[in-house]
Amino acid sequence: MADRSPALPCDEDGNFLPANEEPTPDRRPRDDWQPFANRIQFEFADLIFRRNQMPKTQINDLLRIWSASMVRATGEPEESESDFTPFANVDSMLAAIDSIKLGDAPWESFLCTPDGAGPDSPPWMHQEYEVWFRNVDKMADNMIANPDFLREFDTRPYREFNEQGEQRFCNFLSGNWAWEQADIICSDEANVGSMFVPFILGNDKTTVSVATGQNEFYPVYMSIGNVHNNVRRAHRNAIAVVAFLAIPKTTQELQNSVPFRDFRRQVTHSSFSIILDSAKGAMSKYKVRKCFDNHYRRIIHGIGPVICDYPDQVAHACIIQGWCPICLSSAKNLDTPSMRRSQAHRNAIIHAFSAHEKKIREEYGIVPSLVPFTNDFPRADIHDIISSDLLHQVIKGSFKDHLVTWVCDYLVQKHGKTLALKYLDDIDRRIAAVPPFSNLRRFPQGRGFKQWTGDDSKALMKVYIPAILGHVPVEMVRTFRHFMDFCYLARRNILDEKSLAAMDASLESFHRERKIFVTEGVRKDISLPRQHSLMHYTQNIRKFGAPNGTCTSITESQHIVAVKETWRRSNRFNALSQMLISNQRLSKLAAAKVDFISRGMMRGSVLEAAQDEVNETPDGGVVEGPQVEGEVILASNRRYPRTAEALARHNQVQWDAFPLELDRFVYNTLHPNAQLSLGEVTGGVRIPHVQANVNVVASATAIFFAPSDICGIGGMRKEIIRVTPSWRGGPARYDCVFVQTNPDLPGFRGLTVGRALLLFSFKHDGQEHSCALVHWFEREANSAAPHVDTGMWVVKPEYQRVRAGARQPQTRVPALEIISVDSILRAAHLIPAYGNEFISLEINYSNVLSKFDRYFVNKYADHHAYEIAF
Repeated sequence: MADRSPALPCDEDGNFLPANEEPTPDRRPRDDWQPFANRIQFEFADLIFRRNQMPKTQINDLLRIWSASMVRATGEPEESESDFTPFANVDSMLAAIDSIKLGDAPWESFLCTPDGAGPDSPPWMHQEYEVWFRNVDKMADNMIANPDFLREFDTRPYREFNEQGEQRFCNFLSGNWAWEQADIICSDEANVGSMFVPFILGNDKTTVSVATGQNEFYPVYMSIGNVHNNVRRAHRNAIAVVAFLAIPKTTQELQNSVPFRDFRRQVTHSSFSIILDSAKGAMSKYKVRKCFDNHYRRIIHGIGPVICDYPDQVAHACIIQGWCPICLSSAKNLDTPSMRRSQAHRNAIIHAFSAHEKKIREEYGIVPSLVPFTNDFPRADIHDIISSDLLHQVIKGSFKDHLVTWVCDYLVQKHGKTLALKYLDDIDRRIAAVPPFSNLRRFPQGRGFKQWTGDDSKALMKVYIPAILGHVPVEMVRTFRHFMDFCYLARRNILDEKSLAAMDASLESFHRERKIFVTEGVRKDISLPRQHSLMHYTQNIRKFGAPNGTCTSITESQHIVAVKETWRRSNRFNALSQMLISNQRLSKLAAAKVDFISRGMMRGSVLEAAQDEVNETPDGGVVEGPQVEGEVILASNRRYPRTAEALARHNQVQWDAFPLELDRFVYNTLHPNAQLSLGEVTGGVRIPHVQANVNVVASATAIFFAPSDICGIGGMRKEIIRVTPSWRGGPARYDCVFVQTNPDLPGFRGLTVGRALLLFSFKHDGQEHSCALVHWFEREANSAAPHVDTGMWVVKPEYQRVRAGARQPQTRVPALEIISVDSILRAAHLIPAYGNEFISLEINYSNVLSKFDRYFVNKYADHHAYEIAF
């Protein structure tokens, strides 16, 4: 812990309290729903405005129908408009929401105008550019005081070490940057005992429509570094839109001119300076604010990491496109190690070569005419707070825009355009034939579509390596393998020095293998800012903690709530002003809900329960609740034969030995130290006979601890394992599963893959048994390690040789076994080892698991799979 930054509780005047003194309890009455009359009013407003987003006219219609039904039910006339309904009309509901004091931070605006405009200046110099913003100091106060963060809030920087003495990096305040900032802050004796609350900022343009008028918006988001990464990723009021920046426009001719480009960047810097100005005083001298635990504390703010894509990083760092915002490596050879940039170095270069602007631009990549907004704030250096970005720089940029494109270019160069298209079509067919898997986006036509999202790129990463194996040199396959390893390691929830060393090793291997694209003539060189950014990842992890807490995927997903949904509920005319009001109302409702819950006023409510899905259970999602390593729960009953003998003849089973093996399963369960092997019959051993009804189900829910994936606050995640002869009215789906067969061995060595053919339960002697019938997959003979090029384990369907009679030839039958669902860890994803040949047009996602002899165990299916299938 930082010895001089203990975040001590104090009173409202900043005087420290005696140790262990409890905060003043909240004495507001439990029935105080102000500004709402009662709970019904609040829940109605929250449901209609926030969760359902019902149009105004429909809200009035709903209230009238509600009122009419009550008149009919009571037989009494309605004396006033709101006698029988929560609100008289939509206006009274919105007025109540607007009256909420909690979470209030009204929108303000200012204008940016170019300096030096004259009669002959271009049109853009004569325009005014409006910026809307909220008081970030007030927004930070709202987050600090949020009681919902009680168990997910760090009050002080800390350093955590594992049993081997290696530092571990997780949440933001576990990084070294916050520790060093706290030391600087506490060098002033007046600030000793204060709580350091750094801002995390993000800006990212987004488009809401491609068909109507002005469709671009440029929101700025803010969070605080004290809340845990999982809270920020879950958007639980830990990230808020604080501004909408202006987007200066001009003619195509002038769009890329140096004066306009510099002006556009300076508008951004000036805007950030004004937006953050309300918190500037508390960056040097503490303020006193109420905190999440009802204690008051002294607060010191600071500007922390800035989350954005490379073009915005260029603008923030005031550098030339193509250069690195963090180090001084030349744009022509970015991966050559060099010293880090700093504001002091920038100022020295500008001062030393003030008469040689061309030299400053060409040799140092600096735009000397621009002033970074961080110059206006204490302890802030823009080059020190540029955050790594997994989504835009790595997944969208390096993977999809670079590597996948280079593979296409290689095939054209190698085979000519006509034959290359056939190879690309086969790669698309391979991608389309991948079996379904929980939360895995399917590509029915391969990767050939125009509108790509971040989720599309993530999904393609998971299935791409087996699709190209056999069609491109193995060095290219290994390039993707090492790149993927780097990405999946970086996405872990907790990283230690061993993880960082593995990332550095993967990056070194990636740099070595990617030279094949230069050797094959696809690229003349590889000096690309987005790929170069990988070299700064381990440094930034040590500074800011795990990257999954400071990634543009957080701000991009926030676009949906803050921009796209609020735009859709507007009337499209002067949409921004309506969007601002909607965002303010959403903030107020969220704050009120947290307040009511913290005071125990909403116990027993199902307010936050998700709306029922129509005719469909999602394949996976987050789970709130305590942590468990893994659990599988069977779903509801389906119509199947109820006896073991009848099930043995059912089309889904067709296994004569099913009744006997069911008896053997019960025996082994009752006698764990005297197991009978598959098919074994031992004289003298009394095997129980199962006579109870067997209940067959079509799915099971696996719940497991997966903090590196999108998960609940406790790190829990769920997925649906499907075992059904018809899925979504189409072909059969029989998912594969990881079965724990040797818990003493690490990774996949302690697991076995089985394909679930039946899920069922039964009772025997009063004990409930939940089971699965699986077809085993075995590791390839002599396979002691994963595949050397793909990094994935290879398995094949296991078969047994049996003889129907003494003189009958041996036949090959699937190796089946009944197992307890308690031994199933979660679903497994297999992808065929397609080989060098083009795949048949008859192969598709529904039959692919029975068409090949070898399969890769896809450890890239998600981050949890990567952590268990190594």
